[in-house]
Amino acid sequence: MSISSSARSADWARSWIEGRNILVTGGTGGIGAAIAGCFRDAGAQVHATGATEAECNDARAADPSGAITFSVLDVRSDDLIKRLVAEMESIDVVVNCAGIIRRGQERNPEIFQTVVDINLNGTMRVCEASLEKLAVDGGCIINIASMLSFFGGGLVPGYSASKGGIAQLTKSLAIAYAQRGVRVNAIAPGWIATPLTRALQDDPSRAGPILARTPMGRWGTPDDLQGIALFLASPHAAFITGTIIPVDGGYAIN
Repeated sequence: MSISSSARSADWARSWIEGRNILVTGGTGGIGAAIAGCFRDAGAQVHATGATEAECNDARAADPSGAITFSVLDVRSDDLIKRLVAEMESIDVVVNCAGIIRRGQERNPEIFQTVVDINLNGTMRVCEASLEKLAVDGGCIINIASMLSFFGGGLVPGYSASKGGIAQLTKSLAIAYAQRGVRVNAIAPGWIATPLTRALQDDPSRAGPILARTPMGRWGTPDDLQGIALFLASPHAAFITGTIIPVDGGYAIN
């Protein structure tokens, strides 16, 4: 997505996003930063979290507008999540982007446990802590799943298990939260050019087969996730809940 098309997405969304309060976990880089940015550009009040103060400082430096509030959050801590939610006056949209991958190491049970605790359990913690504020005005949750919600990953069993869990968690919470007027959906990115995939991008033996299988013939960019995030948060998606929407250039169909 070009800068001009990103701006058009923000303009299209402004009428229902402006002034809303958005929480984006993992919003200091990659997909999370792009999604936080598109809500900011549409006029929302955005609070984005990162895993470390260094990540938050880098994100602040990359956001000269100063329109996004950044803070450190460890999604493994119920207490820290509850404290952050309590400090927010209201919450209209939660985007769960916090996640890690430890390619080639995740068969170690301790590393497997850490990956699942951050990616899956952390998402559950944030969803549950935010529910009461989301329910005040019929808010919504957008989880970040993955194409590995549908496929296995021999080098990333913890990441794959966590993202498979995100898909089922999304469906389950969509049922559980519907009576509170809160919608829960997920986006399943394909191969997106972020720091998490840099090693694959730089390895022709890995990048070649990925691009060959992707009908659109390119790596996705974080900006490619912006339009669908804005749509899922919009009144146009008012009767959509429990869905997992691939944004993968056709990778999953080939």
